[in-house]
Amino acid sequence: MPVSTTPASKKSGDGLPQRGVRLTRQRKILLDLIDKTGQHLDAERLFQLAKEKDPKLNRVTVYRTLKLLKEGGLVDELDLMHQAGEQHYYETRRKQEHAHVICLGCGKVEEFFGEPLQRLRKQIESHFGFQIVLARTEVGGYCPHCQILRAQEFERAAAVSRPSANSPERESGKTRRSA
Repeated sequence: MPVSTTPASKKSGDGLPQRGVRLTRQRKILLDLIDKTGQHLDAERLFQLAKEKDPKLNRVTVYRTLKLLKEGGLVDELDLMHQAGEQHYYETRRKQEHAHVICLGCGKVEEFFGEPLQRLRKQIESHFGFQIVLARTEVGGYCPHCQILRAQEFERAAAVSRPSANSPERESGKTRRSA
């Protein structure tokens, strides 16, 4: 059975009143955007989307709300291998535990859910006698498209570094020295 830090059946804002924080309309807008867009949003993009829903919402409110939601354990802040510099992205904790698989070429982010993560978690808990309450897994590599681009780039680089078939160096087997 999948392990989750917060059950997926819970609504994102359910924990705020328990923490003495009111779920205002603006906070609800931000939580819904983080939860329902299916994207990893940074604060600026979140602000732009929220402003479409409430033109009165300002950037300061977004940053304060993100801080509040992080401190309240409702939202996780991710760096996604710093693919966009020091930018941070946000997702709700209500998601089932998963790994972020990030392409180091194009920056595409996929989410991996599955039994291997649960096995790894159990192995770590068993090996170290450690009770895991939060796990974040990021895997960096290259997507199929970027693998092709990289292979082509390596082929071009190799072609430039070796002498052409008609060059004097190639014909004589020696390199010419300049005087």
